[in-house]
Amino acid sequence: MARRTRERILEISLVLFNTRGEPNVTTNHIADELEISPGNLYYHYRNKEDIVEHLFAQFEARMDQSLLLPEGRLPNLEDIWLQLHLVFECMWEFRFLYRDLVDILSRSRKLKLHFGRILRRAAQSATAVLQGLVEAEIMRASAEEIRATAENILLLTTFWLNYNAVRNARADSQVEDLGHGIHQVMVLVAPFLRDAERLHLNTLAQAYRP
Repeated sequence: MARRTRERILEISLVLFNTRGEPNVTTNHIADELEISPGNLYYHYRNKEDIVEHLFAQFEARMDQSLLLPEGRLPNLEDIWLQLHLVFECMWEFRFLYRDLVDILSRSRKLKLHFGRILRRAAQSATAVLQGLVEAEIMRASAEEIRATAENILLLTTFWLNYNAVRNARADSQVEDLGHGIHQVMVLVAPFLRDAERLHLNTLAQAYRP
């Protein structure tokens, strides 16, 4: 029973953080939503920061899985497409982290260090995929072009939800916007592809154009 209560606190907190914004949600809001006393909530988690840290741990584990590379072979365009899907789905599930990223990381050195680790892991993954495409002769790019493109992919992905929300003058992005974000990332890679692969990319992208 206690374990289920801990899980429910995290589930409800995630929903509230995502819909209202983490700074606008207090432990009293969470307790009220669960119909438990604040004291009961504090029995399981010391404070709101403790809840945020546990949710971040879930996010980090999910992101690590999303960034796994294919084993035993060179990557192809479908691998990039799949990885982007997994990454954007993870971002959407924990979108409160991205919406209030600077504020959340400024309050916790631990989370700032862990998010920095995620960025480094993502940069390594993007670089490895791009290098693999070059080795597979799917794309042509210099080492500097690969480095810069990997960094641009990271920049676009990290701030896509916020950019899209501001651009559309609404409080938050919608799940439908994820496909557009994936398309934007793939377009960064397109100029380096050979003609046949670029045509294949454009075919894949048709379903994601806004």
